[in-house]
Amino acid sequence: MAGTLVEKIFGRNVGREVNAGEIVAGNVDFIMGQDGTTPLAINRFNQFSNPSVAEPKKIAFVIDHSAPSPSQGVSALHKLMREFAKKHGIILYEIGCGVCHQVMAEEHVLPWGVIVGSDSHTCTYGTLGAFSTGIGSTDAAVVYKTQKLWFRVPETFRFNISGKLPGGVYSKDLILKIIKEMGADGATYKSCEFHGGVIKELSVDARMTITNMAVEMGAKNGIIEPDQKVVDYVNSKDKRINKDHIKDLTSEGDYEKEFEFDAGDLEPQIACPHTVDNVKPVSDVEGIGIDQAFIGTCTNGRLEDLRIAAEILRGKKVKSRLIVAPASKKVFLDAMHEGLIEIFIKSGGCVVNPGCGPCVGTHQGVPSDNEVVISTANRNFKGRMGNPNAEIYLGSPAAVAASAVEGKITDPRGFL
Repeated sequence: MAGTLVEKIFGRNVGREVNAGEIVAGNVDFIMGQDGTTPLAINRFNQFSNPSVAEPKKIAFVIDHSAPSPSQGVSALHKLMREFAKKHGIILYEIGCGVCHQVMAEEHVLPWGVIVGSDSHTCTYGTLGAFSTGIGSTDAAVVYKTQKLWFRVPETFRFNISGKLPGGVYSKDLILKIIKEMGADGATYKSCEFHGGVIKELSVDARMTITNMAVEMGAKNGIIEPDQKVVDYVNSKDKRINKDHIKDLTSEGDYEKEFEFDAGDLEPQIACPHTVDNVKPVSDVEGIGIDQAFIGTCTNGRLEDLRIAAEILRGKKVKSRLIVAPASKKVFLDAMHEGLIEIFIKSGGCVVNPGCGPCVGTHQGVPSDNEVVISTANRNFKGRMGNPNAEIYLGSPAAVAASAVEGKITDPRGFL
């Protein structure tokens, strides 16, 4: 069966050849819900005339956005999720388990999957060869009941990345550069495929940064052809797939557009307030003073990211507040075993539990008025971290760590 990656995935899902632009009723292989959106889905589900869950073991609730609870009202929402999950036999990940997208990647995502989540960065899982996208809470309620959802198969944009990433430049810099060139709505409702030697050289952790941020240029999903690195990643917990599982998951269809990017001369990139596509090379913004640095999130809170930051922070003291949030319990434990957590603490940083609090501004690091933050997150909209009067810059873990050491936005290449 020919086709782009999403056309092949949906073709297998519905049992026939499909083309971009078609509307299909697809079987959902797994659905995720987090605590910011799932209570809305539960309330809508309870309005159905016969509120029964179709396949509870294909549903996971993750309490991560406000975890542990910062208020009485949030505690009530968490209680609603816990009681609903227990009643219907749904998988529940409690506080401290981690950011929903990292937990999903570690536990539930497989190549060929059709996976949805009531969170816009569900597109992260495309690194593992799945079609994954965010949906609204009402749609989530429908999936709880039917384990199906309609989809319009998206057209595909192909991104060919050539060259070799220079030292001190990372996948975060690459995707920020792409978003700058495309604009915040440059790929609206498109499937964004990322190809080329640069992508093949990236680790699975680094690739997830790319697919995670595809939505920041309006994409329906981001996706990468799975390879042996993906097989090894999936099998690191238990043996589930082999090369035969992914051999047909290659892209060979018609693309709506193709884009060429040469990574060879790329320098570290910084997204400036207050939009993700307001991207500048670090040389244009170097020296801007910062009050807080944040390393973590579903974009750059994985073990590789923490290693990069720790190499810069080792033996140094930070001049700004530094908050570090590992992306999952597994990442936290691995970072502890490697001594990374000790490095962060000795540098003057504050390590918090795995979760989304600082990123979405629910707690654990809301900046004050007129404060400047540099973060490894995926969004810097006004008020994103909880205060519309603060300014947020985005960069790689290396750029954030270097900036924390200097107390100002800093080119990390001088530390490596």
